[in-house]
Amino acid sequence: MEIYNHIKLKSRRKQLRNNLTVSEASLWKYLKGRRFHNKKFRRQQSIGSYIVDFYCPEEKLIIELDGEVHKNDKVYREDKKKMEYFEELDLKVVRFENNLIYKHLEFVLSRIENVMFKTTLSDVTSETPP
Repeated sequence: MEIYNHIKLKSRRKQLRNNLTVSEASLWKYLKGRRFHNKKFRRQQSIGSYIVDFYCPEEKLIIELDGEVHKNDKVYREDKKKMEYFEELDLKVVRFENNLIYKHLEFVLSRIENVMFKTTLSDVTSETPP
């Protein structure tokens, strides 16, 4: 069974792409068109029954941007379940709060580089923004 871009999520993916949040649009400027290390990133990619903000198939890397809603207990539990699913697929996931995009974009880009080019996520877990 194909897990990427399932047809039943097509209209929702399109709706999300056409209505990016400000933080998604800001980061997309740096990721689109192979601008970031010549890597192809897709926005609003579905993987299984989930839609992720950005996905780089070559690196098996998911980038998720979290707003205030992700601090809600129910959403937090759903995010945890989603992360476990991605781990089962051997995908790397990096998450950022929206405010980091606005305040510390260089940190965000550096963290994405580190996750892409390190062998394990534990190599980068100690990083914090300035």
